[in-house]
Amino acid sequence: MKKKKILFYSIFIIAFLVFILVSTLVYKDIMPIVYSKSCMENECNFTPYSPFSINKIVYFSTANAETSVNQNSSFTINNLYQITDIAIFINNNSDGNYTNENTLKKVTLSDINYTLKPNIGEPSLYYKNLNDFAKNSFDINNKIGQVIEFETTSEDEIDYSMPVLYNNSANPITLSYVNSNIINNFTLSDDISNLSYDGNLLKKCNITLNSISCKIAFNMIIENNLEEIYTCPVVLNIPLSTENSTIYDGTLTLNDKVDYKFIKNN
Repeated sequence: MKKKKILFYSIFIIAFLVFILVSTLVYKDIMPIVYSKSCMENECNFTPYSPFSINKIVYFSTANAETSVNQNSSFTINNLYQITDIAIFINNNSDGNYTNENTLKKVTLSDINYTLKPNIGEPSLYYKNLNDFAKNSFDINNKIGQVIEFETTSEDEIDYSMPVLYNNSANPITLSYVNSNIINNFTLSDDISNLSYDGNLLKKCNITLNSISCKIAFNMIIENNLEEIYTCPVVLNIPLSTENSTIYDGTLTLNDKVDYKFIKNN
């Protein structure tokens, strides 16, 4: 009986020691993984503070063309172009408390390029006078290359014909995307009185939306009044359709809620 007790206690002690050993090994192997995962989650959830963001972009898309009437009462479409006005709203997250940190000194759009070019037409980007926003026109003298700079002011009134922003971000950046010469010398037999100089022209000329799809990318660089630099990559997906309508209906307006965050340059 005594030997059985000794054997029982011996087995119990050995089992306990094995349990301790296995637990120690598992702890050493598992905890670094758990710790690493926790660190990664914290890094992913960490968002550096920035006084600036973009949370809204408004688009207005339509089309237009130059036309000529023929002797047989038909008319010819020349230089059919699709136009989208774009308003980019900079949020300085100030709640009305303006400081040198959250006010603008200069804003630059740089490295402007087309990440998706339309299959037909000649795409270009223009600065747009805010007073002419959503008007079916653009100024050929305001064509933008790869860079455009916006000066800032605190004056009560500014000349919107020039790329100028209020330093408290009160007015948006306004641009016009224009895809010109989509089609030329295209004759329609419709009565010219039924012609609408808008997105309906694209449908009448059998232009598919996929063929004129476009995406524009650039870096937006903000310098504040502390001379700090903040940068944000932006992509504009030119809207030609939504769940409820298309540009074929004449015009298309999209109020796009976005979440672009600026990162401070070290």
